[in-house]
Amino acid sequence: FIEVMMHGDCKGRAFTFPIPTYNITKDFNWEHSNCAALFEMTAKYGLPYFQNFINSDLQPNMVRSMCCRLQLDLRELLKRGNGLFGSAEQTGSIGVVTLNLARLGYIYKNNYEGLENKLSDLVELAKKSLEIKRKVIQSRIETGLFPYTGRYLGTLRNHFSTIGINGMNECIRNFSDNKYDIATQEGVEFAQKLLDKMRELMVNAQVETGHLYNLEATPAEGATHRFAREDKKRFNDIIQAGTSQAPYYTNSSQLPADYAGDIFDLMTHQERLQGKYTGGTVLHLYLGERIADAESCKRLVQKSLTQFRLPYITITPTFSICPEHGYISGEHQFCPKCDETAADENNRTECEVWTRVMGYFRPVSQFNAGKKSEYKERVTLNSQEVIRQVV
Repeated sequence: FIEVMMHGDCKGRAFTFPIPTYNITKDFNWEHSNCAALFEMTAKYGLPYFQNFINSDLQPNMVRSMCCRLQLDLRELLKRGNGLFGSAEQTGSIGVVTLNLARLGYIYKNNYEGLENKLSDLVELAKKSLEIKRKVIQSRIETGLFPYTGRYLGTLRNHFSTIGINGMNECIRNFSDNKYDIATQEGVEFAQKLLDKMRELMVNAQVETGHLYNLEATPAEGATHRFAREDKKRFNDIIQAGTSQAPYYTNSSQLPADYAGDIFDLMTHQERLQGKYTGGTVLHLYLGERIADAESCKRLVQKSLTQFRLPYITITPTFSICPEHGYISGEHQFCPKCDETAADENNRTECEVWTRVMGYFRPVSQFNAGKKSEYKERVTLNSQEVIRQVV
């Protein structure tokens, strides 16, 4: 599997799906012969997700990772009297509702009580939406309109209703009139307080409905731009990331794209926030180019998971694809190898530049306008400097 994934397609492009998730436990054999191939694939393409069972309270049989972001805490199923055996594979998410925190920060500037009250109203609205969806889908199953789903699933009793957030950084900036952002101590404390409130609201919804709820750092690949675009129409002076023509909001409670701290500052900051999510979150370590060798990549992943309580991480190198020469490490608008034989500027060969749009890899040319703005602003980590710090 790893060999096939590492070779890519006939053009050298990465296989974007499936997204392999590796559960890293305390007894994970870092010296196993397969590790060299695994971390060579990670260093080159950055495809795997690594879930942290070394530095957390969870056990691998307690969590299911359904996709790049969604994690389901199966301990909630145990609380319902369901044994894991027979129900663990019959779980998932009914749907996801993402809340626009940036707008809340703007409307309730310097009014935390008002912001929290409105947040409660939005969670209530999200809950009603998800309850309606649950009821409709369950009725379709029972009346035979979803025969295959009815056969292998039967009930939605073990499915979660998921509520997520977007734009915590811009929420803080608007709320504080741009005095703070999420990178500051005040910003982190604000984010922690708001996430704790969200967790409280999830518990209340769960008790009220008898259904499972979780809080997710939704990927929001499209919503981040759509939220910002709609807000710009309504509130001309709202603080946003990107440009006026291509605005976006920083994903969930992540640091802004132009954050220039080192890798350990980044992980120390996110460690305080990512554990607040009950429905999944991930920290992407964006690198400007591939990591030189598998051993260095392995050390980076090992140190990240053993020294930090981060639930889920990826190594995300930037790479380019030339139609003639295939994979090239780093960002190259034109192929440097083709340039050596090009007759003039008009005969240069364009490359596809690839990185994660959020959960999965795509050519930057296929990003929406907001995500292109984010990519332009993104400060990537220098892989050589990162490895020097790790070693």
